[in-house]
Amino acid sequence: MDSGKRVLLAAPRGYCAGVDRAVITVEKALEAYGAPVYVRKEIVHNKHVVSTLEQKGVIFVNETDEVPEGKTVIFSAHGVSPAVHEQAAARSLKTIDATCPLVTKVHHEVRRFANEETEILLIGHEGHEEVEGTAGEAVGKVKIVDGLHGARTVQPTPGKKLVWLSQTTLSVDETLEAVAILRQRFPEIQDPPSDDICYATQNRQEAIKAIAPQADLVLVVGSTNSSNSVRLVEVALEYGAKKAYLIDYASEAKDEWLVGVKTVGLTSGASVPEILVRTVLDWLSLHGFSDVEEISATTESLLFSLPQELRRDLKAMGKA
Repeated sequence: MDSGKRVLLAAPRGYCAGVDRAVITVEKALEAYGAPVYVRKEIVHNKHVVSTLEQKGVIFVNETDEVPEGKTVIFSAHGVSPAVHEQAAARSLKTIDATCPLVTKVHHEVRRFANEETEILLIGHEGHEEVEGTAGEAVGKVKIVDGLHGARTVQPTPGKKLVWLSQTTLSVDETLEAVAILRQRFPEIQDPPSDDICYATQNRQEAIKAIAPQADLVLVVGSTNSSNSVRLVEVALEYGAKKAYLIDYASEAKDEWLVGVKTVGLTSGASVPEILVRTVLDWLSLHGFSDVEEISATTESLLFSLPQELRRDLKAMGKA
């Protein structure tokens, strides 16, 4: 008998190329240098990934001064400022930079515009690691625009040429709204040379936009400090989902959420391993949601090579 209960599973979901590269970088570093391997900040914003790596011998630190002199430290996918590189060099640390290449691209843009004496309005969340690293490329030449309120209230330096750039993991729609406000206030503001919001963030948002209008409930697997995961919940609600929740694990899902629900939308943030989505599907199946249909927005095939310094060491050790 057809219960009418169904799951619409978003595609693409989960790991993006930058996260995949960062996690493999840490695993390969463990293989090459042995434990412990030090990582500054969380390698990616996901509880499960961090705890799994800790069990393998990774030590996560907040700052480079917590790493013993001369040891190896890996910089997370979110990127770091030049000041952090300098601090690491001062302590004779060997560094492996696992910054996502799409974040590195924004760092290059900041340096270029700063050299042209252009003030940068960086759309992003104040205090987020990626924003701190990006703004640190040109201290004093970047003003952070946090959300629509920031776009309405930011006060650039009078007489300066302006350009807007953005954090890579924002809501596409909200960023466009913020840009529209900035353009209205500062008609001469330049656009970035190419879109800063990463392809994976956009693709995951497009997939949930297609599902949300049909969903009584949307579950997003991801951590609360993961910007792109939090945005997926917001996008789901904005596009018509009746309810939407962010969970790290299936064990956090509540049976009462399913009362009166016929259609569940399911997706995961860009730093979430697929096994966590599978356990949520198992939980849904136990509650009669065994009819699963994948809704695909696009297909992803992008891959990034490992950091050059790690590739070199692996090759020298015959492990490449």
